[in-house]
Amino acid sequence: MVPASNLLAFIAASIVIIVIPGPGVLFTIGRALALGRRAALVSVFGHSAGVFIALLLVSVGLGTLLAASALALTLVKFAGALYLMYLGIQAIRERKALRAALNAQLDPADAKVFRQSVLVGLTNPKAIVFFSAVLPHFAEPSAGSLQLQFLILGSIFLAIALVSDSAWGLLAASARTWFARSPQRLEAVGGAGGAMIFGLGASVALSGSAD
Repeated sequence: MVPASNLLAFIAASIVIIVIPGPGVLFTIGRALALGRRAALVSVFGHSAGVFIALLLVSVGLGTLLAASALALTLVKFAGALYLMYLGIQAIRERKALRAALNAQLDPADAKVFRQSVLVGLTNPKAIVFFSAVLPHFAEPSAGSLQLQFLILGSIFLAIALVSDSAWGLLAASARTWFARSPQRLEAVGGAGGAMIFGLGASVALSGSAD
């Protein structure tokens, strides 16, 4: 198990990192503005699932490989960036259909949003670097399996992020309700959400940041 002192220090560090809105939060906000509260929450859970997969890969050594290989990290970064830019363009192109989407209750749409969000989380370069470079500092070799400690610490990080990202998504979705009263407002907010996601992809490509 992770020592209590290390655990408390990690929680404090995680909160500081998570409460500052990063690309992961901006992706959720973009989905909330474009598709509403339900899609925002689906995006949060999908993104968390993708990041959790990254955590599992890091736990078996992939994170160390990526941190040591500039080429591998660059490939992951640009794959995620290009996918975000693609989603942004899609949201802008489909903004006129948002009014009809307000009344849609189709699970396939949720499944599509979830799959997209999983890919965004899985190709999140900052998450991979964070898990591979930061988690080892809070693990204690004498306390047991390092892989288990990585999973515990990473799961705590994801739990905190899940609460924070959900709050951001719900806040953005609430603001969207006012826009939904007018088709023109709704199209504008849908386009803004798409532009935000596209800009997020561009920023990831340039800086490598992704929450």
